[in-house]
Amino acid sequence: MRHESISTKTLFTHPKARLLAAILASALMSALYARGGAAWPLGFVLLVPWLRALDASTTLKSTILSAYAMTLAYTAAAFAWFGIAFGNYTQAGAVTGVALLLLAAPLFQPQFLVFALVRHLSRRRHGPLLGALAGAAAWVASEWLLPRLLGDTLGYGLYSSRLLRQGADLGGTAGLTLLLLLANEGVALALARRADGWRVYSKPLALAALLPLLLAGYGQRVLSASPAPADKPLRMGLIQANIANYEQQRQEKGAHAVVREVLDTHFAMSYDAVVRQHADAVLWSETAYPTTFGHPKSEAGAELDREILEIVHSAGVPFIFGTYDRDSAGEYNAAAFVSPDSGLLGFYRKTHLFPFTEYVPAWMDGPLVRRWLPWTGNWQPGNGARVYPLRLADGREIPVLPLICRDDVDTSLALNGARLGAQAILTMSNDSWFSADPLGAQLHQAAAAFRSIETRLPQFRVTTNGYSAAIDPTGEIVAGTRVGERTLVIAGMPVRSPTPTLIVMWGDWVGPAASAFLMLLALMTAWSAFPAWGAGSRAAHSPASAVMAFPARVSVLPPAARLAAGLLRAFARGGLLWMCVAMLFDEALRTNTLAQIRYFAIFFLAPEAASWCVLLFFSAQASIADGKLRLTRGARRLELALNDIAAIHLWRLPIPGPGLRVRLTSGQRWRYGVAVSNPNALAAAMAAAGGPPVRERKRAMMQNYVQAKLAIRRSRLDHPLAKYLLLPLALALPAFHLYQHIAYGSALGEYYSFGLKAYLTAFALWWAAWSIGVVLCEALVRAAIEAGTLLAALLRPMQAADIRHRLERIGHAGLYLGLPAWLLFKIYGS
Repeated sequence: MRHESISTKTLFTHPKARLLAAILASALMSALYARGGAAWPLGFVLLVPWLRALDASTTLKSTILSAYAMTLAYTAAAFAWFGIAFGNYTQAGAVTGVALLLLAAPLFQPQFLVFALVRHLSRRRHGPLLGALAGAAAWVASEWLLPRLLGDTLGYGLYSSRLLRQGADLGGTAGLTLLLLLANEGVALALARRADGWRVYSKPLALAALLPLLLAGYGQRVLSASPAPADKPLRMGLIQANIANYEQQRQEKGAHAVVREVLDTHFAMSYDAVVRQHADAVLWSETAYPTTFGHPKSEAGAELDREILEIVHSAGVPFIFGTYDRDSAGEYNAAAFVSPDSGLLGFYRKTHLFPFTEYVPAWMDGPLVRRWLPWTGNWQPGNGARVYPLRLADGREIPVLPLICRDDVDTSLALNGARLGAQAILTMSNDSWFSADPLGAQLHQAAAAFRSIETRLPQFRVTTNGYSAAIDPTGEIVAGTRVGERTLVIAGMPVRSPTPTLIVMWGDWVGPAASAFLMLLALMTAWSAFPAWGAGSRAAHSPASAVMAFPARVSVLPPAARLAAGLLRAFARGGLLWMCVAMLFDEALRTNTLAQIRYFAIFFLAPEAASWCVLLFFSAQASIADGKLRLTRGARRLELALNDIAAIHLWRLPIPGPGLRVRLTSGQRWRYGVAVSNPNALAAAMAAAGGPPVRERKRAMMQNYVQAKLAIRRSRLDHPLAKYLLLPLALALPAFHLYQHIAYGSALGEYYSFGLKAYLTAFALWWAAWSIGVVLCEALVRAAIEAGTLLAALLRPMQAADIRHRLERIGHAGLYLGLPAWLLFKIYGS
């Protein structure tokens, strides 16, 4: 007994120790990788120890716990500086700041949990290769759908590699992250297969090595390409005044004295930039003028505004500086564009405010929150990318894209600015709260540099106290500063209208593409796992006489579960019929695609998905062995001796799908019903193994109806991909082509006018509208087929299956021939 106790204890602790060691190893490499420099190759292996630990997790619970532990370790290793900065900023202390950060780690880095969950489920069903693809897709999809506070992603760590970072102009940093994840998976798989010989493990290892080589080759091609000719360089003066902690200085010196000191310092450094260094324009940092400009709150404020205008007029060059703007909705963190001739040209308003410092989310805001968080601001967000003309003294007018602080971690803002014609990016930030640990400012600069790589636009970036830099289109820092110094950066870079990169043309496409891949994989998994349920309660894949192949996927449903799944599915089908009637009588709904999508999701997709989830929750593998029906789910097993079964009955009402129930020799009904795609085949297999035959006491109408449904072999035309994706696509293409000609004058008119994103968005809406239309038409056809089958079961039960077969063929003709014919008539006949 003692030996068994020690052995059990060893087995219990050893996997935990290995898991802890794996997580610590990955966390250590993450900490080094986040610091950049020569550690960038670690990005291709830093997750390998944790991935090996995930491979050893056999249950969903252990996988989630491992992911949670990795989230904590990664956050502590790579982002402890943020907790320290937050604690110091709020005066709560560094320890408290780090503790709060770790408490919020699953929200701060949710991609670890999503990745581990999807990877675990996909590997169980599809194997390691598709599991790796699904996990990597889930990671980047979650980062796209659930934007993180700092916009960080693994791809940023490749900034230190001049060659590899050039790949960001194809898929952005999300694309780099995807490749890093796949490389880590390749190394992990090679380690898992090392005992099988070098021929086996060399394949995934070669794939992992191929990815950085491809990136390096592409980077070399980009860097060796001759740049397009450019006009005279744009020479900017960046003012890093190194004046931080305005609030503390206000308390010590008073607001007017602080503003006075800030302006005097910036005026003196700007004079040096213009008069001695011959800058074409001057750029100050975020909120360098720490009050409203153009909307003074006092006469003293108005006097300061006039002084700034006079300085700009005397300098003879445009100034761009961080300040505040305001209107009836409130105040904004803004950048003012001031011309020496015209004065104030306009404001760019910061789009992405920092939560709990610059604003409080509206659903949380209130006196209690303000009392707990007295430092929070009340700024309003701007409304996206804007391009402003920078009018220089030599007559040139250069379109520039301003970004403020967190704006530069949003890829889409830079891409939209590039599409609007920007030839340079002007970034203003206040990174002074990272003074205790410059790593935060360093990572922020790397993130900003990727915006130049993605758009191939030069960038002038100024901060309050570092790092300020001039960044060329390859991400290289042409000139820069250190943290904590008062200095002036003068840099000139050529400006031009660059050839649009792939990511500029396609948008931030990796996240949406990964999401679409996961949705397709989920649909295929659901279809293969639940063939009859995935297509509703229509015909089964096989005729009633087919032989059941074991193990077979079934759902073992208690009465309450069957009732819930049945009601949800009935509601979903009723929702489709309601939409048919609503669209028939409501013209506004017929022409409002977004409303159609919303109603379709609420009244059909949501209840249908909920019904599917109920069936999935009670799913099991059915097999027959040793005279028993075995129902297995993971480590759980339910067995029923076939000689204990007195009778097998098919469900009279096939809801939520076909199935059967069992009566025991004791006279009681077995508490579970079995939902299965072909209950006749399952019942026949049970009878052949020693169970009773299917009881057919009365061939009532409903039984005849069920038998007629099961007697039909499904056609390829009933496959969801053919019916709900390809058929709507075939209908949407000519309709969208005609719409483009009518609205924009050519097949690509919207693309030429508004860009690829607008064009693809419009096409996606047309495709979605036609998909909904096909589903609704199919619902009407299905209702007619079911009604006809019921009538045949009542009046001609012996011919019900044959009548059902003919009705199915008529339904196929109506969908696949009738809808295209109707569309052609609408196009050419009216």
